[in-house]
Amino acid sequence: MSLAGRFLALQLTIIVVVLAAVAALSLAQADQQFRGNEGRRLLSVAETAAATPALRVGLERDFRDSVAAIAEGVRGVSGASYVTIVGVDRRVIASPDPAQIGRPLPLGGAPERSWVGVRGHDLIAHVPVIGDRHTLVGVVVTGRTYPTWWERLRAATPYALIYLGIAGLIGLAGSFLLARRIKRQTFGMEPQEIAGLVEQREAVLHGIKEGVLSVDLTDRVTLANDEAVRLLGLPADCVGHPLEGRLRELLTEPGEDRIVVFADRVLTLNRMPVSSRGRHLGWVITLRDRTELVALRRELDVTRHTSDALRAQAHEFTNRMHTISGLLELGEYDEVARFVTGTSQAHERLSAQITDRLADPSLAALLIAKASLAAERGVAFSLVEGSVLGRLDEQLSADLVTVAGNLIDNALDALGAAPGGRITLEVRDTGGDDDASVVIGVRDSGPGVAAEPAEAVFAQGFSTKRGDERGLGLAIARMICTRRGGSITVHNDGGAVFTARLPVRERPPARREADQAGRRTGWDEPAARPVSGAGMNGGRR
Repeated sequence: MSLAGRFLALQLTIIVVVLAAVAALSLAQADQQFRGNEGRRLLSVAETAAATPALRVGLERDFRDSVAAIAEGVRGVSGASYVTIVGVDRRVIASPDPAQIGRPLPLGGAPERSWVGVRGHDLIAHVPVIGDRHTLVGVVVTGRTYPTWWERLRAATPYALIYLGIAGLIGLAGSFLLARRIKRQTFGMEPQEIAGLVEQREAVLHGIKEGVLSVDLTDRVTLANDEAVRLLGLPADCVGHPLEGRLRELLTEPGEDRIVVFADRVLTLNRMPVSSRGRHLGWVITLRDRTELVALRRELDVTRHTSDALRAQAHEFTNRMHTISGLLELGEYDEVARFVTGTSQAHERLSAQITDRLADPSLAALLIAKASLAAERGVAFSLVEGSVLGRLDEQLSADLVTVAGNLIDNALDALGAAPGGRITLEVRDTGGDDDASVVIGVRDSGPGVAAEPAEAVFAQGFSTKRGDERGLGLAIARMICTRRGGSITVHNDGGAVFTARLPVRERPPARREADQAGRRTGWDEPAARPVSGAGMNGGRR
C-alpha cells in the first residue's frame, strides 16, 4: 500500500473503533433509560389498575370475566405488552395468553410489596391488590418486552451510517493531504524506501574505518559511528548529548587535515559544515587514527638519530682528515701524532662519559647521537653532575628515548644555526618502589618560551616554525608522560627549561591526577660540565 492508502486505512480503522465504542456506550445508556422510564410507567399502570374498585370486587367475588375485561382494557390504554392478574395463590386469573390461565406465575418478590425488575427478556412491574378488608386479594403484573439491540442502537444513533460516511470522506481527504505533505518532507519516498535508506546508511556508517561524528548548531552530537566512539572514548549513548570540556575545544575548531593529540591517540581531524536547502544544520567531523604511524615514527627516530650521529661523525672525521693531510704536507709529523692522540682520546671520553652514567643502551646511543649533532652545529652539550640512570625495561626505555629526543630537538631548534649555544641535560631516577620515576630535564640558552601561559607549548599544533608536521613533538612528549601517569612542565630561567617525569610503572588514572603538576628539577649551573671538550666543539660549521 502507498503512504496515502496506509493513512486512509488507519484513519478508517480508528473511526470504526471510535464509532463502535460510541455505539456500545449509547446502547448502555439506552438500556438504562429504557429500564428507568419504562419501569416507572409500568409501575404507574399497575398501581392504577390495582386501585380500580371494580378489579378489587371482581377478585374478591371471583368474577373472572370482569377481571379479564379490566386487564385487557388497562393493557390497551397503557400500551404495555401485557397485563396479567394473579390470585393470592399465585395462579394466573387473566392474561393475554390463554395458555397461562390457571398456571402459577413466578413473581420477582413478595406479593405484598410493589416491585420492578427484569424477568427473562421482559421488564415487569407487579403491585398488590388490597381488598376492602385490607387483605391481599391478588397481584397486578404489567410487562414490556425488551427491544432488540439493533432497535436500541437505531434509536440511540439513528444516523450512524451517515456519520460513518461523512467521517470516511473527511478521513480520505485528510489522508491524501497528510500523505502529500509527508512526501514533500521525505523527498517523495515511501516508508519502505526510507527504512531501506536508513538501514543502508547505518551499515555504511558503522562499516567504514574512519570515525564520523556530526554535531548541530549547539554542539550537540547528532550522529556517531562505532569508530568515532572508540577513538574519542565517547559513551555508547552519546547521541543527543552536548560536547563538553577538552573534547568540545578539540572538535569545534575549524580546519582540514588537522593533526591533534587526544588522550593517548594521534588523530587527523576534518571539520566541514553541513547545509540543506540553504540552511546551515551543523558540522560533520571525520577522524583518522594515526597512532600506529606515530609509533612507527618513534621506532624510526632511533634509526634517524643513528644516521644523524654517523653523518655528524663523518663530517667531523672529514675535517680531521683534512687537518692531518695539511700537517703531513707541512712535514709536522710530531704535530700529526699529537693531534691524532688528542682526537682519539676526546672521542673515547665522549662515549665513556655517557655510557658510564647511563646504563640504558638506547638512551645512551640517543645522547651520543645528539651530542655529535650538537657539536656539528657548534652547540655545547652538557650533563648535570650526578646524572645517573640504571637499565630500564623496554617500554620505558622507548618512551624515554622519544621524550628526550623531542626535548633535545626542540632545544636545538630554539638555538638555531648560530654557534655558541648551550644545552644542559639532567637524567636521574627518584628511587623508591611504588613511586619510582625517571626525571629528565633539558635546559637551553635560547630565548625561552614566549607562549602565555608557558604550558601552551604542549598543545598540538603550537610551533614557531612552519610545516605541516610541526607542533607535534612536545604534544607527543606530553601524551607519553600523561599516559604513564607522569608529567611534563616548562619554565624560563635563562632560556627554556623542560622537565619530564615518567613513572617506572604506569599508574592507574586515579593516581595520575595527583601527579599532573609534576616537580621541577633543581638546576645548579656550576655543576654542569660538557660531555666532551674538543671533540664536541671542534666540528662547528
